[in-house]
Amino acid sequence: MVVAAVMAGALAWNGHVLALPLACVFPTLWAFAPSRLISAAVSAAYFLAASRGLPQGVVNFYGTDRGVGIALWIGAAAIFALVHAVLWQRRPGRERALWFGLGAVLMSVPPFGVVGWAQPITAAGVLFPGWGWWGLAATVTILLTMTTDMWPAAAIVAAGFWAWSAAHWMAPSQPEGWGGLETKLGSALGRAPDLEQSQALLQSVREAGAAGARVVVLPESAAGLWTPTTSGFWMDCLRGTDITVIAGAAIVDRQGYENTMIEISAGRARRLYGERMPVPISMWQPWLVWTGQGGGARATFFGNPVVEAAGRRVAPLICYEQLLVWPVLQSMLHSPDVLVAIGNDWWTTGTNVLAIQRTSTQAWARLFGLPLVLSFNT
Repeated sequence: MVVAAVMAGALAWNGHVLALPLACVFPTLWAFAPSRLISAAVSAAYFLAASRGLPQGVVNFYGTDRGVGIALWIGAAAIFALVHAVLWQRRPGRERALWFGLGAVLMSVPPFGVVGWAQPITAAGVLFPGWGWWGLAATVTILLTMTTDMWPAAAIVAAGFWAWSAAHWMAPSQPEGWGGLETKLGSALGRAPDLEQSQALLQSVREAGAAGARVVVLPESAAGLWTPTTSGFWMDCLRGTDITVIAGAAIVDRQGYENTMIEISAGRARRLYGERMPVPISMWQPWLVWTGQGGGARATFFGNPVVEAAGRRVAPLICYEQLLVWPVLQSMLHSPDVLVAIGNDWWTTGTNVLAIQRTSTQAWARLFGLPLVLSFNT
């Protein structure tokens, strides 16, 4: 069972969107584990395999040894395993399915949901593209049934919809007049004021505008630290154009900073969105607030799920939020017109983390039939 859980986690979360339904195997392995200890081992094995890129990502980000990355990796897996082990039931039946459902909910919303990666519910976008909330409900039904003696029937149904979807799969399209720019500036992006870097980004924006884009999306941190000087610079450089830029930036105050999206045009610049869930440990450090120190990134959890930009209702996701469940579902409750996902993923080099971010957002966009704009820096 542990080996099967490793395979399910590794294959489902390998960066290919059509592989996501393999995660539906996990509920069956959890449910039919012969003991609570084995259920914990199965849960940990699935999570560790799915999140295997974390240790290398930590090494890249902090420039430290792999031990720190492994410690964080195991710590996150321990939370996932603990929740599922506590809720495991020896007696089969409806109660076991309900306890699994409770575990899925707990791992999808704060506080446990802040490390709620690799949730099988993400497969809804592959199994039922365009079905929206009905597709989500159908996937929940399949996952719960996979914990009962009727799991073979649920697996056959899921496999049928999976095969149909794979045969007709279409990646989400970009909305007309919108474009997302990809950059390869590594860790230099947004780290310090860089006139040449900003001018190069603006040149890319103008080229996208010449190609027909009226809204250009830039990666997380593309605008660096947001100040009145930075705001004036970007607005001045857009004068004479009708282009609107949505770019990632950091707004610093006495308590810490906010990771944001900024909307910029020739005559206006405003904070568009504040990240609901920054990366724990590296960005979100709540213990600094508890001790009165400050300095970490601000988390709003359930703030600004949909924003208005360029006449459209936008569901925004910044980097880490693309790995979680509640930010995107909260946004979908407000009927957005487009999903915009940005990230500064230079630290994912040598891992599959960026590929998983892309596949997750593609799956959610397909589930709700939304156009998708992606913009990442590597």
